[in-house]
Amino acid sequence: MNTDFLPQLRTEWFGNIRGDVLAGIVVALALIPEAIAFSIIAGVDPKVGLYASFSIAVITAIVGGRPGMISAATAAT
Repeated sequence: MNTDFLPQLRTEWFGNIRGDVLAGIVVALALIPEAIAFSIIAGVDPKVGLYASFSIAVITAIVGGRPGMISAATAAT
């Protein structure tokens, strides 16, 4: 077994934790009005858009995204 695996994994996952958290906060704050607007355009309650955006964000965080995959409210257009 390769003993360099864990330090390399730690560097890849936590090497830029501050930047990753900041990017996540910015994207989440930008997604809130977008989800509300698209749900109003679709004619549903804005809470439905917020719940759907949160759900897809959690699912994408768990299973992981792909470079060509769009996982935000604009993916519907």
